[in-house]
Amino acid sequence: MSMVRANGLSLHVEQLAPPDAVAGTVSGVHGAAPTAVLIHGMALDTLASWYLTLAHPLAATGLRVIMYDLRGHGHSERPPEGYTLDDFVDDLAALLAALDVTGPVHLLGNSFGGTIAFGYATRYPERVAAIVAVESSPPIAAWFERVVQQLHGAATYLPREDALTEIRAERGEWASRRARLAREVLAATSLARDLPTSRLPSEERIAAIRCPVLWVYGGDSAVVELAPDVRRLLPEARIVTVSGQKHTLLVDQPSTVRDIVLSWLRQECGVHPRRPDTARLGGRDGQDQRSAPETIH
Repeated sequence: MSMVRANGLSLHVEQLAPPDAVAGTVSGVHGAAPTAVLIHGMALDTLASWYLTLAHPLAATGLRVIMYDLRGHGHSERPPEGYTLDDFVDDLAALLAALDVTGPVHLLGNSFGGTIAFGYATRYPERVAAIVAVESSPPIAAWFERVVQQLHGAATYLPREDALTEIRAERGEWASRRARLAREVLAATSLARDLPTSRLPSEERIAAIRCPVLWVYGGDSAVVELAPDVRRLLPEARIVTVSGQKHTLLVDQPSTVRDIVLSWLRQECGVHPRRPDTARLGGRDGQDQRSAPETIH
């Protein structure tokens, strides 16, 4: 486990080197390799959701892969206060500086992790090569209202004595463990109070983002209802919906998300796997598919 000091905090960081990295010369390889930063979601999530799904396939394409636990989450330091969107963006900027990442990065965010990615892109557009957002939204008021409601509901429900038992019975041990983590974060920090006070970037700044953008939604998730706002603000973005999936799309269907993301990175960003990859979006590899949302059945 690696801890990196950034923005006054100790953040838990995991990295995967590209396959061409040579022992003893990793820093040199990293300096030349394009970088992907994987950002997990809020309260229920840690970097493990990326590590166990897309991290290794992304490294196999030749990307330097960086994952980290957000402040207050996983093994990262848990300050009692400081949980606005600006705080999370400040952490990301400081982490990249601490790791000597100087070139434009590919940002991949799950749920609120995608929102952090967009918050960073509105501040540092020249530092972002591409954005992949899974079950997420830009930092707009409608999305923050949903996130705040979810946090309030969790902060009310999870402290109940029988909450974890109910979750385990309904959704299994994995969901119960995640709920326990969320309960700890919400009890020990001001997250549920701070996030609603976040300063949001203007829609004009979001619309000014010019890097390639991919959105991946679950067809049965409430978050897909925000897709029209995404289309309005970022009409050149590609939107892919996976039928029958909910908000846990990344961990429930990692192979599907992997194929969508790797195909898009190849088409839009020139990122090519080092091993054969059969991922295709509708079998039209290399063609412009941004004109309309797509659905994967």
